[in-house]
Amino acid sequence: MIPGKYIWMDGVLTPWEEAKVHVMLTHSLHYGSAVFEGVRFYETENGSVLFRNGDHVDRIFYSSSFMEMQLKFSKKDIVKAQVLTAKESGLKNGYIRPIFYITGKVGVPPIGGEAHVAIGCWGWDKYLAADSVRVKTSKWRRIPQNADICDAKICGHYFNAALASMDAQKNGYHEALMLDQNDFIAEGPGENLFIIKDGKIYTPKNEGNFLPGITRHSVIIIAKDLGYEVVEKNFKLDEVYNADEAFFTGTAAEVQPIESVDDKLIKNRIGQITSKLREVYLDTVHGKVEKYQKWLTYFN
Repeated sequence: MIPGKYIWMDGVLTPWEEAKVHVMLTHSLHYGSAVFEGVRFYETENGSVLFRNGDHVDRIFYSSSFMEMQLKFSKKDIVKAQVLTAKESGLKNGYIRPIFYITGKVGVPPIGGEAHVAIGCWGWDKYLAADSVRVKTSKWRRIPQNADICDAKICGHYFNAALASMDAQKNGYHEALMLDQNDFIAEGPGENLFIIKDGKIYTPKNEGNFLPGITRHSVIIIAKDLGYEVVEKNFKLDEVYNADEAFFTGTAAEVQPIESVDDKLIKNRIGQITSKLREVYLDTVHGKVEKYQKWLTYFN
């Protein structure tokens, strides 16, 4: 990790080392009552760009609504603040982390606490350090939609994801795959899953049981624009094992080919369709595809 120079804290660019909160009076530290996003920025021939900045801001406000946060800043404020934080970071490429958190309250319900915003960024290379990854189905199930708000990006959710990811890595795999309570594929700890069979692309149907990623949405649009059929449906592990290709998507993971699941080799380690989607996605985030310029926010 290469830290940016500043963290934007409630409207003030604060040097990275000086950004602090109270460890006893920060409700979010004790109870997970914070919401966050991950936004990538990339260097292009025409300056650096944030990818789908406004969409990430829309989602963090959606997530914060379930905490009933009374924020001092508007969506427009946060859109601008994320650009400013990246611009002043000293980095050309990186990862932006906005987080909304609550202080001044002890006790389980956060009502009555004060909402704050912090935005930091850092240089981050490849998230999953392999050209094609080995995946293990986790014994830990994705939180069911009747127990929580699974399509909100709430910090407390991520202990569920961390359990799965730690278990996979301790057993020699790169990443985990999580099932829902009905044995259908849900998602990875920080990624959405796609499989390809007979030229068709499949991804789990969003029924509120996982976080439908912004990268997932981007790849679905790109795939359809390239003429591929994309089917959103519920499916189980046997279809993953028998897939011709498989890959993860995510802001950090981007488009990540999958080599094997539970030691069962995927037919094509890095398949042609996966390669094409990854190529167009990476060209898009680097400003090389005209039709997707609307997804980019430039700064110099």
